[in-house]
Amino acid sequence: MNLLITATAGTMESNDIMVTLEPAQSGGIQISLTSNVLQQFGRQIEAVIRDTLTHYGIENAEVTAVDKGALDCTVRARVTAAIFRSAQSDAYEWEVK
Repeated sequence: MNLLITATAGTMESNDIMVTLEPAQSGGIQISLTSNVLQQFGRQIEAVIRDTLTHYGIENAEVTAVDKGALDCTVRARVTAAIFRSAQSDAYEWEVK
């Protein structure tokens, strides 16, 4: 999937995460993460973000994430929404694999 525009998904509410995804031409996946639980769960949150981007074939992107205690499933959902918004696509995969 090709990222075309900057896109955002999520909120700043408790138990959510705000993800902003920007297309990049090179440099791989760059993640800027802010979280109250960065010391305990920062690596896990970044891993979920990277895995989700990789699943959709994203190789270069700048990600800004502000976590407010989101679970992995919420992180995955917000990153996925930002990907589809950035790609300006509505070809969602509704099936769980």
